[in-house]
Amino acid sequence: MPVVYGVGWLLSRPLAFLLPSLRSDQVDLIGALLALLLLLVSLPWRLRAGLGVDEPWRFVGLEGPPGRIGATWLRGTLKAAALLLVVVLGLLLAGAARWGGQQGLTGAEILNALALALGVGFAEELVFRGWLWAELGERLGRRQALWGQALLFGLVHPWWRLPGLAGAGLLAGLILLGLVLGLQRRADGGALWGAMGLHGGLVGGWFALQAGPLALAASGPEWLVGAAGAGGANPIGGAIGWLALGGLALLRRRWWA
Repeated sequence: MPVVYGVGWLLSRPLAFLLPSLRSDQVDLIGALLALLLLLVSLPWRLRAGLGVDEPWRFVGLEGPPGRIGATWLRGTLKAAALLLVVVLGLLLAGAARWGGQQGLTGAEILNALALALGVGFAEELVFRGWLWAELGERLGRRQALWGQALLFGLVHPWWRLPGLAGAGLLAGLILLGLVLGLQRRADGGALWGAMGLHGGLVGGWFALQAGPLALAASGPEWLVGAAGAGGANPIGGAIGWLALGGLALLRRRWWA
């Protein structure tokens, strides 16, 4: 993965000179998309040659009947909606947010939310609950793979950009989210689509809430609601997000072993 991501990053660099109107974050996004394409091309070879897998896409949880794929993805998305409802209610009851920000989303914001839901959900789940899960499972065992992928999922996100305890809180929330997503895949019998729906629904849904009807208080306690970083407030870095994710993890405890 470091090589794949590095090649995607290098291939995108000339765009900064060929198209000066592109912002640096847009060039980085194109690099990430190129890396995803390289992963899709190279992953079957990697799994066949490195792990002896005959059906790589089924092994990482992507193959299955279209009806089952759709139903699994929908269940994951509905779980994301339920988690967001718990978080929003917690924020409102704590006085850390109010309902009634913008009255509606613009077309660009709707497209952004959908792109986050589909793009982040697919890409990150393929990497962490697909490829990484497979690698760790073969080398460390089932239980260690569950916790190992959750730990690495948390560590590679930019939690260190937040100071002190705020960064540590976000790291804890990210690890907990990685655990919940891993348990979701187990609960779905190895299918990856439910985790994609859950992950993408949380990311895209939270963006839509912040851009639309939910207005966060500027003075909310960070330990409760999570600290705000460059991408806005992230509730999984505070107690409300931990409780919501922890509750779902406890409901899935039969798949911990």
